[in-house]
Formats: sequence, C-alpha cells, structure tokens
Amino acid sequence: MMPFSYSREPKLKEVFKDRFLIGVALNENQIFEKDTKALKILQEHFNSITPENVMKWEPIHPKPDQYHFGPADQFVALGEKNHMFIVGHTLVWHAQTPAWVFQDESGNPVDRETLLSRMREHIFTVVGRYKGRVHGWDVVNEAIDDDGQLRKSKWLKIIGEDYIEKAFEYAHEADPDAELYYNDYSLYHPAKREGVIRLIQSLQSKGIRVDGIGEQGHWGMDYPEKLEDLEQSIIAFSELGVKVMITELDVSVLPFPDEKKGADVGLKFEFKKEMNPYPKALPDSMQKKLADRYSEFFKIFLKHKDKISRVTIWGIQDGQSWLNDWPIPGRTNYPLLFDRQYQPKPAFKAVVKTGKKYGK
Repeated sequence: MMPFSYSREPKLKEVFKDRFLIGVALNENQIFEKDTKALKILQEHFNSITPENVMKWEPIHPKPDQYHFGPADQFVALGEKNHMFIVGHTLVWHAQTPAWVFQDESGNPVDRETLLSRMREHIFTVVGRYKGRVHGWDVVNEAIDDDGQLRKSKWLKIIGEDYIEKAFEYAHEADPDAELYYNDYSLYHPAKREGVIRLIQSLQSKGIRVDGIGEQGHWGMDYPEKLEDLEQSIIAFSELGVKVMITELDVSVLPFPDEKKGADVGLKFEFKKEMNPYPKALPDSMQKKLADRYSEFFKIFLKHKDKISRVTIWGIQDGQSWLNDWPIPGRTNYPLLFDRQYQPKPAFKAVVKTGKKYGK
C-alpha cells in the first residue's frame, strides 16, 4: 500500500472555493504548532480558523487584573501566517466565564453598572488587541433557550435584556471593521429559531450592527429529525439580511442520553457501557452511515450557498473532539472528517464527492 499523502486528497478549500469558506476549530496544542500532522491538514484543507477555547473569558481573562494573551496571540499569528479568515470566539457567554465577573469581593452579585463596565472593559481589551486582525467575532453565544426565550443567565439577571445589544455595541466600537455574529445551537427547532429571529430583528430595529448568525452544527445521526427544519432556519436567517454560517460542525455517532439533544455544555450524565458502543473502532457500517449523514448536510449547504458564507468543522481529528467527554465523560466518539490517526474518513470522501457533484 502506498504511504498516505495529504496532497493526494482533493483539498476541501478548493472543492468549496467560490461557494463558502471551509473552517476548522483548533485546540491549544495545534495553535502552538506542536501537533504537526494537524497543522499539515489545516494548511492543506482549510481557509478559516476558530479557537476552540483560548479566547473564551476564563482562559483569556482569568482574574480581574490578569489577561493571558499568549495562546490567543499565537492563534491570530498562525491565522495570518496561513492567510486564514480568522474568527474570534467568544466574548459574552454564560459558560466558561469566571465567577468573579458576576461577584463583588464578598461573593455577592454585582449591580448592573458594574457588570456592564466589566463587560465593556473585557470586550475593548480583547477585541481592541486584535483590531484589524480578527475578521469576525462571535460576540454573544447561546443566549436563547430551547423555548425561544432569553436564557436565564447571570448576564440577563444582573444587566437585563439589553446586555446583548450592549455587547454588540461595545464590540463594534472596539473594532468597527470586524464582522459581528450571534452564535447558538439547535436553531433548527422552530421555537428557538423564532427566538433568534426576534432577537436579531430587535437589535436591527435599534440600529445595532449584526453581520451574521452562526448556526452550530452539533448534530447526530438522528437529529435534526427533519432536514427541512435545518433548511428553514438557513432561509429564515438569510431573510434578515445577515450572513449565515454553519459553525461548530460535528456529527455524533453515539446515543444521546437526553431527549432534548442540543449542545448545552451544562449537561452531564454518568458513564454507562451501553452508551459507549464503539470503544475500539467505528464499524464500517457506521462509517458509511456517518458519511451519508455528512453528505446530506453538505447537500443542504450547497443548495443554499448563496446564503452561507462559512462552514466550520469543530476540530481536525476525532481524538480532539469535545464529544468524547460530553455529555458523558470517557466515551469514544467519531464525529469529524479525520480519524485519530489523522487519516481522511469515508465522511471526508463523501463531503468531497458531494462538493464536486452539487451546487456548481
């Protein structure tokens, strides 16, 4: 057998050229170029990068007077060196935000003005540092609940509903040229979709700039149940006059322990053997099903290539995926396009084939 060479595979970014950007999320190891195989795949196949974790509040601003910019600086430099469209992720989120942000020194909740000023200072510092270098920011992440109402986060409880508009205003002020996005999961659910539409329309009616909606692709073999729901959300968001991006794309092959599915990072279930059916390897029959599923999704993206500006895969190879530890720790999942040996999977080949066949 010939040794595998990445360059023999069709390059994803060339297959989808003139349709949409094809991006990937990088972990800290990859950002510091310690994972040379991943770096090779990145350079061959992708033209946009998002940091999986290093720009979230907790890692970048762990204490009131302490910023930890090393990994984020390296991330932006890596993107520039490889001529990538660079996405910053994420400024305001209910998770991975340190407790001190919402508390005074005695541990009591701060008031509205204090929290607003902390948010503004954080956004101005982080966005300002990379002004003109980060092309787009996930400004607010996951602010809508599954029922379409605003999530009862500390941001909402302390500041009120206008915390979202303030975040977008501050980000725009900090870098007027950066694109600004709202990012969320399960947006194929009609109730949640409607909630996001209401939110964006409300921001637009106040003259607040929102450039795009990131529709997280944390999906599975049996959800979204109806692909028309996914399609409807792409169409509905595009009708708001904003870019639509498929962000955080990974397709879980494992059973989900909760009927609601979704991607709520707060979910945690205990490990049970029957919930981890493929600890050693993914059987060929499942590889084929996963490939077919990826193909179905990409057919929809290509059908709506006039609306979609970017598709970002949430990791380079299966071993790095957050889905190995969520919502059940210690499982073995296979949700990405390259396997743990950095080899392209049948899913990769299906995506390439779909890209060549449809949407030209």
